[in-house]
Amino acid sequence: QVQLVESGGGLVQAGGSLRLSCAASGSIFRGNSMGWYRQAPGKQRELVARITDFRTTTYVDSVKGRFTISTNNGKNTVYLQMNSLKAEDTGVYYCNYRDSREYWGQGTQVTVSS
Repeated sequence: QVQLVESGGGLVQAGGSLRLSCAASGSIFRGNSMGWYRQAPGKQRELVARITDFRTTTYVDSVKGRFTISTNNGKNTVYLQMNSLKAEDTGVYYCNYRDSREYWGQGTQVTVSS
């Protein structure tokens, strides 16, 4: 089992910044990847950014140049630095861990007011 604990969501004005954190614990295996997904009201959950165990990153086009995903040296915490936030970034952000298994965090609300 892998446990994921997210923090850092909140309310911010458009153009502002937030930093999300997700701490993973439990049976973490090498060769995993971790990512952030978001779900806006009435929409499907979508990938925002992903980082592999080798620190290869992937971003959805709408956040490129504004968001940065990173991990700590122990690779058990993943961060999402979100700059120049827009109203369309509003949603519940979920942390995801994947190897041959998949786990989700409980979600943290991000609200960007225009």
